[in-house]
Amino acid sequence: MPGRPSVWMQELSWDEIAAHLGTDDVALVPIGATEQHGHHAPLLLDTGWASVVAEEAAKLAGCLVAPPMHYGWSHGHMAFPGTIGLKAETLTAVAVDIGECLIRHGVRRIVLVNGNRMANLAPMEIAAVKLRMSTGALVAVADCGLLAREAIARLAEGAPGTLGHAGESETALVLAYYAHLTDMARAPGGFVPTPKGAAPRHGHHTLDPRLDGDGFYLPALPEEFRARTEARQGVVGDDSLATAGKGRAMVAAIAGRLAGVVAELRRMPVSVRVPPIVA
Repeated sequence: MPGRPSVWMQELSWDEIAAHLGTDDVALVPIGATEQHGHHAPLLLDTGWASVVAEEAAKLAGCLVAPPMHYGWSHGHMAFPGTIGLKAETLTAVAVDIGECLIRHGVRRIVLVNGNRMANLAPMEIAAVKLRMSTGALVAVADCGLLAREAIARLAEGAPGTLGHAGESETALVLAYYAHLTDMARAPGGFVPTPKGAAPRHGHHTLDPRLDGDGFYLPALPEEFRARTEARQGVVGDDSLATAGKGRAMVAAIAGRLAGVVAELRRMPVSVRVPPIVA
């Protein structure tokens, strides 16, 4: 943003935020997770997606970004030490509280940016509905795994399925932005391709657009997910194809689409009922 020291609200003073909100009413809210991503990648990876994408999009769109939220809906990873998750209803409630605070200060258009790709979607979408219905504010959810699927598929080099958890795209992200926390010598490498068109094993959607097909949702118990993935350290995908350049290109594609979402929201009329402060 020209003339502003940062897009991050926590790095600004209250009067700087007030001045910005006098000319713009958009805020991005990055929500990630603290959960395992193999032996080679840090637990902050999902928050990294949301934070990096939101920051780059805010620079393009000229809007503010709320402090990132490091906790998400991570029930499937609880068999791996270090994972810290919220109940679904807690995640929804916290997102609503954040949104109400922003609305009280003059934000009228909010994008909840999901870095825990698809896993956080249900609680975050419920939060968006609650905020929209109760205040009239324009509240959208943008998922880093769904926002630029065609562009990400073009950037992927491996067989269908390489983009999974801590795989080609996620390892590329940490190589690009968190290289000091990444140790590729500890990555599992190798990959068993999933046949194109195969039904998703874990949900209606897949992290890899090249695997779209018929499916149903059946949540895995934490111990089931660990047993299923432990041979590859909890990794689903191909980390060996990741590069820092690919990570930067993927972030640029997603951030560009997110900036487009902001532009679309700015064109929409909005009338807001400011919620009361409830202690």
